[in-house]
Amino acid sequence: MIESYRLFDNLRQHRARLLDHTQLEAGIGLASWSNRHDRIHQTDANHHTLSLYIADGYESYRKTAGGWRNGGGPDRLCLMPQAFESVWDIRGPLSFVHLYFTDAHLRQLAEQTWDRSPAEMRLDARIFAEDPQITLLFRQFLLSCNWQDSSDRLALGSAVTLLLNHLLRHYSTLRWPEVQVRGGLAPYQLNRLREYIDAHLDQPLRLADLAAEAGLSEYHFARMFKQSQGLAPHQYLLQQRLQRAERLLRESAESITEIALRCGFSSASHFSNRFRQARGIAPSALRRERS
Repeated sequence: MIESYRLFDNLRQHRARLLDHTQLEAGIGLASWSNRHDRIHQTDANHHTLSLYIADGYESYRKTAGGWRNGGGPDRLCLMPQAFESVWDIRGPLSFVHLYFTDAHLRQLAEQTWDRSPAEMRLDARIFAEDPQITLLFRQFLLSCNWQDSSDRLALGSAVTLLLNHLLRHYSTLRWPEVQVRGGLAPYQLNRLREYIDAHLDQPLRLADLAAEAGLSEYHFARMFKQSQGLAPHQYLLQQRLQRAERLLRESAESITEIALRCGFSSASHFSNRFRQARGIAPSALRRERS
């Protein structure tokens, strides 16, 4: 549960229906909702909220000094900083996803990215805005993952880090120049990471774990790893899991469930879906080819 976030708690007291939710690294919250015919007043939040409309939302109105105003629809976003007060009249159907985070999360990311602590940090409010980068990260990464599956935690964490970094760069008062990362990982770092991943394929691996192994911030590690390896960390991890699984399918007598667990998938069905997507053939079919 992500009870510590006031907007999350507030929505649960109204007609909003909670579809899915999870708590990520350091307490960052994700929640998927649907709602209609509801009136919501939000004030004194203890966190920031990034909301993306997934479906409908055309009859979502916000109260302003000039009256009720709408502008919602699929892929429209609302960025609501901690001090933001709002009153909403949801007159038609709406499906949306919320990302809940705090100043502490942003400050930590800023320190990791720019190697200095911001003296002041303020997010800018945005209502019914459009941002293709935010939409891409939500739809292709956050919404394509299984929030309850431990094997997807790395992909979720990576996408959230990219989202928060995007907010820092484009929706905050921070104006610090970006630290330029030259080159990728050193060969010894890359070899150590490959060995570490290979030894822990059966376990949930977080971006923070891999970054710590390399001695880098999560943001810099993700960029340097991709520059060296040609794949994002979560893509490389999935590639290695599938390669090991394929080898076991061809060479061992273990069941598909046993192979799935040995390769870091939470279930045989999750493994089969990922394997079929990547290889174009089901694990059971590949095994039958061997016999």
